[in-house]
Amino acid sequence: MRARPLSADGLVAALRAAGEPTRLRILALLREGELSVKDFTAILGQSQPRISRHLKLLAEAGLISRYPEGAFVRYRLAEDDRAGAFGRALVAAADPHDAELAADRGKLSALREEQADEAARYFAANADTWNTIRSLHAADAAVEAAMRAAVADRRIEAMLDVGTGTGRLLELFAPLVQRAVGVDSSPAMLAVARAAIQRAGLSHVQVRQGDLYNLALPAHSFDLVTIHQVLHFLDRPEVAVAEAARMVRRGGRLIVVDFAPHALEFLREEHAHRRLGFDHDSVGRWLAAAGLRVDAVTDLPAEAPGDKLTVTLWLARDPHVEVAALASAAVSR
Repeated sequence: MRARPLSADGLVAALRAAGEPTRLRILALLREGELSVKDFTAILGQSQPRISRHLKLLAEAGLISRYPEGAFVRYRLAEDDRAGAFGRALVAAADPHDAELAADRGKLSALREEQADEAARYFAANADTWNTIRSLHAADAAVEAAMRAAVADRRIEAMLDVGTGTGRLLELFAPLVQRAVGVDSSPAMLAVARAAIQRAGLSHVQVRQGDLYNLALPAHSFDLVTIHQVLHFLDRPEVAVAEAARMVRRGGRLIVVDFAPHALEFLREEHAHRRLGFDHDSVGRWLAAAGLRVDAVTDLPAEAPGDKLTVTLWLARDPHVEVAALASAAVSR
C-alpha cells in the first residue's frame, strides 16, 4: 500500500524537524533500532535536556514514536504511513558513508556490545542459580504446562530453543521430540545446560554457543522453535524473533514466552533486563512481519498475592502448508 501524501503543513513541519544536523543523526540512528535518551546522550555526546528537546520536536512532527517503559522512554522511527514514511525516506537518502553518520553507527555498535557484555556478565555470575532467580518472577509450572499443551496436538521431529539458558525447556520437551538443539551466547549457561542434559541422559539433545541475532543453523529446519524469557534481555528483540522465525519449517510453530508490561525497575537495574515486558500487539507485529500467523495469545497472571508479573505466551505458525492444503482441496473438488 502506498503511503498517503503529507499535507503542505505536515510536510513543512517534518522538514523543519528533520532539517537540523543532530536531529538527522537521531533519525539515522533510529534506522538501526530502538534507542533511549540515555543511549543518544552516550552516542551523540550531548546533554539529556538537549537530546530530549530534539526528540520532542521529531515526535511532534510525526517522524518518530515514543514508547514509555517504566521510568524509561524508548524511541523508534514512526510507523505512520505519512510522516513516518517521509522520515524513513529522508534517512534512506542520506549517504551511508558520511563520516559523521558512520561514526555514530560505530558508537552505537560499541554501546550495544557493552550492553551485551553487561548481560553476559550477569549470566556468568548467576549461571548456577538462574533457575532459582527465574522462579521468583514467574509461575514456571503453569507456563511450562501451557507451552506443552500448545503443541501437544502434533508430533515434533526437531526442536530449537533460542536462548536456552540452563536448558530447562530442552529437558521439558525431550520426551516429545526426536531431536532438540539449544542455542545460547553464554558459555557459563551452556555449561550448566550440558550438565543437566548429561544427568538426564538425553542423548538426542544438544546445546551450542551462538548468536541469537544470526543463528548458524539451516533455515526452515525445525518443527518447533521456542524463545522463553529471553526477549527482555535483548536490545533488538524484534531481530531475534525474525531470526527464530527463519528457523521454522513449513507448517512449524514458534512459541514466544515473556513478561507482560510491568514497572519493576529493579529487574532492569539489578538483573540486566533491557525491556520491562511486551504488549500483545508488539510481539504480534514482529511475528506477522516474519511471515508467521499468530494462532493464540495467552496471559498467565501471577498466582501468589505478592507477585506482580504476568507471563504472556504467543503461539504462531508457518501458514504455507495450510495454504497448500486448501489449494489441493479446491483442485480435488
